Amino acid sequence: MPERLSFAGLPGLVGAEVAVSGWFTVGQDRVDAFAEATEDRQWIHTDPARCARESPFRAPVAHGFLTLSLLPAMLESALVIEGMRMGLNYGLNKVRFPAPLPAGSRVRGRWTLGAAEPIEGGLQLTWDVTVDSEGGTRPVCAAEFLVRAYA
Repeated sequence: MPERLSFAGLPGLVGAEVAVSGWFTVGQDRVDAFAEATEDRQWIHTDPARCARESPFRAPVAHGFLTLSLLPAMLESALVIEGMRMGLNYGLNKVRFPAPLPAGSRVRGRWTLGAAEPIEGGLQLTWDVTVDSEGGTRPVCAAEFLVRAYA
């Protein structure tokens, strides 16, 4: 069940973890579809047999950008902002992929509001998001995700 927050109350939540998404499965089928969509078919992502022989991970790993592309869906599954008419992806600041994400894993995002700065008609929200894999010891992604939110 997503957290429910008020648009007007967002500035008061800066520095707080406000939501955790549900789990998203990143199966080999999703990795392969992403490889086709982006034309990034590097064997480390798409060839389980070769990965078993040659990769230090012994299995295919998801593209870092695939993990990153799940951020909007994770945020939407985790949070409803009442009074927000529309939100736009404004970009990213820092992005890191501290650990590989083996195909077949489940991931979820932890959302901390880093900033809520006024803009014309709304707020620019800086979300500090950490993406964890189920059973992992380190995050698979850490990023500052910028959203322009309009009331």
